[in-house]
Amino acid sequence: MNTAINFKERQRFTQWWIWVILIGFDVFAVYLLYSHFVIDKPIGDHPLPSWSVLLYVVFTFALFTLFVTMQLETTINRSGIYINFFPLVSKHIPWESIASAEMVNYGFVGGWGIRLGTKYGTVYNVKGNLGLALRLKNGKKLCIGTQKSEELKRVLGKATINK
Repeated sequence: MNTAINFKERQRFTQWWIWVILIGFDVFAVYLLYSHFVIDKPIGDHPLPSWSVLLYVVFTFALFTLFVTMQLETTINRSGIYINFFPLVSKHIPWESIASAEMVNYGFVGGWGIRLGTKYGTVYNVKGNLGLALRLKNGKKLCIGTQKSEELKRVLGKATINK
């Protein structure tokens, strides 16, 4: 294994429309809280009970917090490939367990995040459609999305994958 292998990429959700939707839900949550509890004028002919309003507010702010903190970090070095999709998944894949690795255009896999059951196995992505497809010696497959496909190709060229 070449010790000069070194790759690190950190990706976040930066799509403007995701943030517009999340902020919209949160603005509505604040308005709902204000009208329900501060001015005591619940919204609608059949207003939600207070516990439902509070549940909605907690859910929308938790979802916003999740997206603010979520990031996909990929690190490749001489010991293998590390995936950290904070706060959901953290994996280390040693080179010895990899049967093949190649850059692919995985297309649209039903959205972003962690996609299960695709032809590439589990796909970890935050945007785009390019990724590192891995087939492990145990038969499992996974794909890691990247915004640095050319740099990742160069790093893969330095790696020796035992077949």
